[in-house]
Amino acid sequence: MTDLVSPAGTGAGAPLPRAALRACGALRRALPALLVYAGVRALGIAVLAVWGYGTGKSPHQLLSARWDSLWYARIAEDGYGYTLHLPGGKVHSDLAFFPLLPWLERGLSAVFPLSAGDAGLVVSAVSSLLAAWAVFLIGERLYGRRAGVALVALWAALPVGIVQSMAYSESLFTALAAWSLYAVLTGRWVWAGSFAALAGLTRPVGAAVVLAVWLGVLVALRRGEHGEKGARPALPRMLLGAVLAPLGWLAYFAWVGVRTGGPTGYLDVQGGWGNGFDGGLAFGSFVAQRLFSPAFAAGLGLLVGVGLVLWLYAACVRQRQPLPLLGYAGAVLLLALTAKGYFGSKPRLMMPAFPLLLPLAVAAARARPVRAVLTVSTVVLVSAVYGAFWLNGSGPP
Repeated sequence: MTDLVSPAGTGAGAPLPRAALRACGALRRALPALLVYAGVRALGIAVLAVWGYGTGKSPHQLLSARWDSLWYARIAEDGYGYTLHLPGGKVHSDLAFFPLLPWLERGLSAVFPLSAGDAGLVVSAVSSLLAAWAVFLIGERLYGRRAGVALVALWAALPVGIVQSMAYSESLFTALAAWSLYAVLTGRWVWAGSFAALAGLTRPVGAAVVLAVWLGVLVALRRGEHGEKGARPALPRMLLGAVLAPLGWLAYFAWVGVRTGGPTGYLDVQGGWGNGFDGGLAFGSFVAQRLFSPAFAAGLGLLVGVGLVLWLYAACVRQRQPLPLLGYAGAVLLLALTAKGYFGSKPRLMMPAFPLLLPLAVAAARARPVRAVLTVSTVVLVSAVYGAFWLNGSGPP
């Protein structure tokens, strides 16, 4: 396994050009996937715009100035410190939102004539393309180029894929997580840990990326114990990557703890929002209430959705995906399904778990081209329509 620079023994000026050449080659291979991704997301935004024209709602406002987008923008403009007290005892503090996205929004707004919300749209647009690039590279590395392109198309066409085009942190987080996973798969341990640390400054589920890095290190060490060539010289980089990985996540938790005056400060903040982890009891109760009420169809749909997600994860295990990918996707699912709070957020919270789509991507890659294109195109159209409907309705909180 190699690092981002060229091996020892090359000329003093050689490492950077070779790294740049490798990056250009990877980008060139990924170009079809990136064009597919851009097309899928452009279609989703176009359908949203047409829908908004009919309903009188501004697509720009829906994408940049509603729900969590407003909280991120407020942090970017004024810093932390805003708290909203609601009837029923709930206390919504902006400390619930991790800082990397508002930092980037503030930086872009300082350099360009952009509002914080518009800066968030720019961050999401760039991040989503970077995420698609890394997602393609992972799919290509494991199952071939066609599978990589299909994986990107399926991730772009998720039912809640419109969130990838919003001033939310999902695209930024997925980009950092995917590049960290790719670095793990290719043995770039310092990069893996660095991306994981940044992911830990983006969303609470950054813990899943830390787990992936640590699992990758354990797998590599186990192989080294069996005499894999080059494993021993890589040990310092492995350990450094493992140490770097949790720093962002831990730093924000510690800062919130100091700010609130207690080691459980972040958990207390989430509790004020009505969030937390209860092993899935609240979600199970939510589904059961609908199964035994006039909203039976909704409850059945939720049950089928959860079953489909678990079936996909089982398919990933049968596919023998690398342990870091299984650990990452499993942790994302576990954190999403066992959290209480607003249950409409769960599809959005599971969106970064793109390895779940690998079995479907491989099936699409092995199908006849006409059949694969027709199937994926149908999924893309349904996703575009659903995204416009969802964002004009309940939408992501």
